[in-house]
Amino acid sequence: MTRFADLDGAPTELRERLASAGLDARAVHDAVVRALEEDLPGEDVTSAATIDPAEVATADLVARADGVVAGLDVAELVFWTVVGPGLDLTRRVDDGQPVTRGDVLLAATGPTAALLTAERTALNFLCHLSGVATTTAAWVRALEGTGARVRDTRKTTPGFRALEKYAVRCGGGVNHRATLSDQALVKDNHVLAAGGVVQAYEAVRKRFPDVPVQVEVTTLDQLRELLDVGCDQILLDNMSTPQMAEAVTVTAGRARLEASGGLDLRRAREVAETGVDFLAVGALTHSAPVLDVAMDLRSPGDSGGAP
Repeated sequence: MTRFADLDGAPTELRERLASAGLDARAVHDAVVRALEEDLPGEDVTSAATIDPAEVATADLVARADGVVAGLDVAELVFWTVVGPGLDLTRRVDDGQPVTRGDVLLAATGPTAALLTAERTALNFLCHLSGVATTTAAWVRALEGTGARVRDTRKTTPGFRALEKYAVRCGGGVNHRATLSDQALVKDNHVLAAGGVVQAYEAVRKRFPDVPVQVEVTTLDQLRELLDVGCDQILLDNMSTPQMAEAVTVTAGRARLEASGGLDLRRAREVAETGVDFLAVGALTHSAPVLDVAMDLRSPGDSGGAP
């Protein structure tokens, strides 16, 4: 929509930051515009009625809780898309940094009405992505010193996979496959359809010889079968802690093992100490609570928080 600024005019450094984060700036801008259109089928009637169009203000995005930040570049893009070239932004922190309650994350100066119009969309992105990063960081802390890494899944919000997986990286986690095309993951229904774990594995290897393959197992016998044919990525599904420990012993370094199914923070370290390489945690993206961030307009004469 012409009432929103096009990406081509966005600051070069903002587009470069998005690219360096592994994000497609055009796709992120498209997501921002869709969100703004959802919020603005017409005019922002409240701001239009109460604020002089010529009024300019500075607004601070302030953490209301401790956590890890992700999505500041997306929030910046929201403000820029609404305000355009008249926007002035000052970053106080970067994505991936821990913050505490009361920290100012970003200061935006521009037309007051436009800042308020952009506020909720910017915060929706920032709070959700920071929530994913904060949840991931809690898992990372739980696994410290074990050698295991927490890894995400495809249980993401439709249309937000790249952003949510970016937030996982900000929290210190590891991304699993992003699509059904970049890696094969043979699960129970594939095994059933193919007639067994080895048959399923070998079918993928024959059809797509250059694609990485991970196979899900529920028993140690299935694990042994796969190790015998050279499978080097195996998912241990809903195994008990003793079973996983035995799986690590049986594997003896011949494959990377990933624990999956029913994992929570209370079991995280116990599972990691079995010697598995990864813990698959869908909750990083599908159940992360938001990190509370608010936007506060400064009072006249207020210079904002300390940089």
